[in-house]
Amino acid sequence: MNYQRYQKNPVVSFPERTWPDKEITKAPIWCSVDLRDGNQALVEPMSVEQKMEFFELLLSLGFKEIEIGFPAASQIEFDFLRKLVRENKIPDDVKVQVLSQCRQELIDKTFDAIQGIKNVIFHIYNSTSTLQREVVFGMNRQEIINIAVEGTRMVKEGLSRYDGNIQLEYSPESFSGTEVDFALDICTAVQEEWGDTTPGVPIIFNLPNTVEMNTPNVYADQVEWVSSRLKDRENIIVSIHPHNDRGTGVAGTELALLAGADRVEGTLLGNGERTGNVDILTVAYNMFSQGVDPQLAIEDIKRITRVYERCTGMSVDPRHPYAGSLVFTAFSGSHQDAINKGTKALKDKEERGEDAIWRVPYLPIDPADIGREYEPVVRINSQSGKGGVAYVMDSVYGYKLPKKMQREFADVIQYLSEKEGGEIKPEQIMKTFRREYIGLTDPFELIFVDVDDNMRNDETEVVVDFSYQGEVFKSEASGNGPIDAVKLAIRQCVPEVDFRVLDYSEHALSTGSHAKAAAYIEMEDKRTGNVVFGVGISSNITRASIRGMFSALNRLQIKARDYV
Repeated sequence: MNYQRYQKNPVVSFPERTWPDKEITKAPIWCSVDLRDGNQALVEPMSVEQKMEFFELLLSLGFKEIEIGFPAASQIEFDFLRKLVRENKIPDDVKVQVLSQCRQELIDKTFDAIQGIKNVIFHIYNSTSTLQREVVFGMNRQEIINIAVEGTRMVKEGLSRYDGNIQLEYSPESFSGTEVDFALDICTAVQEEWGDTTPGVPIIFNLPNTVEMNTPNVYADQVEWVSSRLKDRENIIVSIHPHNDRGTGVAGTELALLAGADRVEGTLLGNGERTGNVDILTVAYNMFSQGVDPQLAIEDIKRITRVYERCTGMSVDPRHPYAGSLVFTAFSGSHQDAINKGTKALKDKEERGEDAIWRVPYLPIDPADIGREYEPVVRINSQSGKGGVAYVMDSVYGYKLPKKMQREFADVIQYLSEKEGGEIKPEQIMKTFRREYIGLTDPFELIFVDVDDNMRNDETEVVVDFSYQGEVFKSEASGNGPIDAVKLAIRQCVPEVDFRVLDYSEHALSTGSHAKAAAYIEMEDKRTGNVVFGVGISSNITRASIRGMFSALNRLQIKARDYV
């Protein structure tokens, strides 16, 4: 690679910077440019119908500033804007933003397009970067300033034939490649020309990172350098319009907000020219994750994604922050175990009535808060561990496997995953659980059991009908509780089977008149030393425990065959 063809872009010498010590504590003014910057970047631009659906989505999300496009340069954008006016689709508290170059015929047609709209941001721009001045326009600084000032004068003159409210926005396009002193000079010239044309309405200076040319801290320095030197700063809105050429659009935005920016222009999910605009949703969700109100109604990311994909024809990457199908998942066993323990600790706090601030490893926010389900949080493949399998069994199906059993069942699932390849779905896990533990009837099958809890002589009496290797037995025995009594009853008929119960646990699977219980029995085969778990399910906890014994017996027999 001939890296010597390239050189470092200049940085700002700005030792008095203050932004590194600041924090984001409130949401900026959001402006969606999906219908302009995002739309012009599509292989197939949106139709009027798709634009209308997208516009209504933006309104529902709470955007108060929406850029429509270049109505003077595109007939479809002109027609769309007029359709919004005719159908009274623009709420009074929403500002429509229109973009125009600093040319008289374009500004005049833009005024024609916005007639009937109550609140408009009239956005003019011209390119100011060193490279564009030298290569594209062949102009010096003063000539570039003259273009901006003349465009501002044209908008001022157009105010007399417009009966709505106009807010001026000016962008020194390619700001990221413009000398900061020149950016300040041209903004000041525009400010002086505009004057107090619309009292009480601040002018917007938009400082676009048109092409990311350096690390995000450099963009922050540029923004603070200019922002801190503007005259009458309290009457100015400093806006940013970051792109993502270096993959740091979100970082550049967040640092620019620290540096004094009041407003962000961006798109949903980062659509836009080249590598895209800044993803407003990611920036907003980042704020949300820090306890800052993003001032947008973005609690249903799945709905947003559906409309976005339908209207733009683009698809959301599975790893896209917050919106991707895999971002709230964990395949790693250690990650799954940490998520499992974190959610359990949080649930325990909630049950104790304590403040349950969200603190779960690997999950910066609760997926449910943005319309995602818990079920896909843990996804099982051959790299998963016991924590993940236990999480699925608990969160999806309600089975709280004993800790030692988690390893046993995880080994079964891991073998299945390696055999079949790929991800194991929750329903496959449950099907395997039933096959391995609940549905076993060979060589032992429980047919009938009656338990007498009169506790004569502190013992429990049982009558058990069961089959072993196809032969049916009826046995009665007394023991120290139902499990001990059934064990003795079985050994009376099948003395070669010698086992002992190591552990027992149970819990309710559901509530109400049809509630069931799950019982887990850990048993050891005294001949081989094999240890397994069995599981029993019943509406009666005693029967559940006895069924768990038969489950474990069958699993011991299966393991004994493998042992031999």
